[in-house]
Amino acid sequence: QVQLVESGGGLVQPGGSLRLSCAASGSIFRLYAMGWYRQAPGKQRELVATVTGGTTNYADSVKGRFTISRDNAKNTVYLQMNSLKPEDTAVYYCTGHQGGVNYWGQGTQVTVSS
Repeated sequence: QVQLVESGGGLVQPGGSLRLSCAASGSIFRLYAMGWYRQAPGKQRELVATVTGGTTNYADSVKGRFTISRDNAKNTVYLQMNSLKPEDTAVYYCTGHQGGVNYWGQGTQVTVSS
């Protein structure tokens, strides 16, 4: 069993920045891709960013503003969010893949509002 715990969410004004963290723990033997998804009320869950080895991928809506990074020694993935917009408001979920299974965190709320 793998547990993922997100932190760093909160309220920020448009144009501001937040840094999300996701720490993985438990029965980790080989954790492959890690990433972030988000879901706003009444909308579908959408991919934000993933990191697999040295390869990163981003949704078009966040390219140039968000940066995903990974500390393999700590089994932690980060999401640096800059130039935040109101449309970035959502619950952000951390995900990790291991042994053919996707694991999910409980989510952290990000609200961008003046």
